[in-house]
Amino acid sequence: MRQAGRSLPEYKAVRGPGSINQAIADPDRATEITLQPVRRYGVDAAILFSDIVTPVHAIGFGIDIKPGVGPVAEKPITSSDDLSRLRPLDPEADVPYVLETVRNLVVELDVPLIGFAGAPFTVASYLIEGGPSKNKGKTKSMMLDNPHLFQQIMDRLADQAITSLTAQVEAGASAVQLFDSWAGCLSPQMYERHVMPSSQKIFEAVGKLNVPRIHFGVNTGELLTRMRDAGADVMGVDWLVPLDVARERLGPDAILQGNLDPVVCLAKWPSVAEAVREVLARNGGHHGHIFNLGHGVLPELNPEILKQVVDLVHGEGSAHLTDA
Repeated sequence: MRQAGRSLPEYKAVRGPGSINQAIADPDRATEITLQPVRRYGVDAAILFSDIVTPVHAIGFGIDIKPGVGPVAEKPITSSDDLSRLRPLDPEADVPYVLETVRNLVVELDVPLIGFAGAPFTVASYLIEGGPSKNKGKTKSMMLDNPHLFQQIMDRLADQAITSLTAQVEAGASAVQLFDSWAGCLSPQMYERHVMPSSQKIFEAVGKLNVPRIHFGVNTGELLTRMRDAGADVMGVDWLVPLDVARERLGPDAILQGNLDPVVCLAKWPSVAEAVREVLARNGGHHGHIFNLGHGVLPELNPEILKQVVDLVHGEGSAHLTDA
């Protein structure tokens, strides 16, 4: 996950006291932060150090990431008058530092680099709510009461995600992930009607780039089949749905990513090891599994525990695979 390195002491030293946006806008720092978990843990891929609201921040919408809070919009979207603030993204002009970071990493890495973007619904929720929200009340109200305005927002954010992901791949990213972190607050019917078309638009466009496409959300067990139908090659599975249950829902050919509970990693190693082995066992010998956490790394996590998790998966994971 994209917070892979944030529990590391070396991350905290390089990240410094400033805004995360300042670190993202510094290609040397962003490159180093991306490399740190790869060096420390020996994982099989790197994920770009950036944020899902970086493009919106870069076009001057007026959103920042407050420490301990998350993305906060000074002036949330309330009417069609605010749409002018969601202009198209010009990667070379707006986020040249992201592209430079990607290019740096392609030279430095000996594993694939995963680029990413925020899915329209999750990014829209911050722009409409003005910040993190438990129930997404303003977002759902706009979705239902003013579906035309909501769809305009979703369309603009979908185009922005397509542009961002395309630029990352053209700069050298080997795969992309779409984070619809808060889609789990939606009913299946609401997701299918108001959200799924925008994600489909993104995956269809990115499909022309011929790189693997990953789709992820939290608390999305009841949305898994619809999220799959949006067009991704790999489905991220959080820790709330057992891996074997997810594959039953998605079909035997599904490629899954996940799904160790990040909070479990705060326990002592014997308990963590047991949970890791259960994920491996529930995969049932299927080759279509990318072992990962079911959400981001917690800042307070002991890095040594994650190193042991990686070593265990590398040491025992292949023993669980079938010959088929």
